[in-house]
Amino acid sequence: MSSSKIAVVTGAGTGVGRAAALALLGGGWSVVLTGRRKEALEETIAMAGDAAPRAMAVPADVADPASVDALFAAVKAKHGRLDMLFNNAGQNVPGMPFEDLTYADWSRVVAVNLTGSFLCAQAAFRMMKDQRPQGGRIINNGSISAHTPRPDSAPYTATKHAITGLTKSLMLDGRKYDICAGQIDIGNAATPMTARMSKGVKQGDGSIAVEPTMDVNHVGQAILHMANLPLESNILTMTIKASKMPFEGRG
Repeated sequence: MSSSKIAVVTGAGTGVGRAAALALLGGGWSVVLTGRRKEALEETIAMAGDAAPRAMAVPADVADPASVDALFAAVKAKHGRLDMLFNNAGQNVPGMPFEDLTYADWSRVVAVNLTGSFLCAQAAFRMMKDQRPQGGRIINNGSISAHTPRPDSAPYTATKHAITGLTKSLMLDGRKYDICAGQIDIGNAATPMTARMSKGVKQGDGSIAVEPTMDVNHVGQAILHMANLPLESNILTMTIKASKMPFEGRG
């Protein structure tokens, strides 16, 4: 059993998940990294340097209940408890007019972004309720899309708005077990997913504009800050964004 706090990070093979896993490892946590590609998870662990021995890769598909059950069984077998889940795994489909969306595209995004977050949160919640000392923290990746949509993004936006409801429900239902829930809403962190920002993305008025990005490691540090709070305190929502990206005003 580890003497450090235990975290699970989903979607830990790239982007925000990778940055969060590395920040937690750098902050002394033990981290179970999960995602669908084992080689990407191992790549993240290799980047952790001296902290790598506190990391474990467990490939899983968050949209598959049996896969999620196996993931959390592995966490319990290895560490015996869980202090924090970062529900980060997400999927999107190429932007397209609402009327052209297929049921398959809609279902794929909902399965990963919303159902996957529910399945992982429920498994974490059950562990945190049953362990002694009781309690823990669940942090959901909401995205700025939890507040304001981009054009042609109905599936992604709908799931991210739903994450806000899930976060609040978890916070309310977890109170009696010392389980806290919070949400981090991220805007334009520089990752492979946001590489298109440098080439220009569609704006609300239909124009194409280049948007500023920020260092994804700043997001990792924000998640570490949320995770390190004592359970008597909770950041319910945090918005971290590239300072000059168009969000607060009209363009």
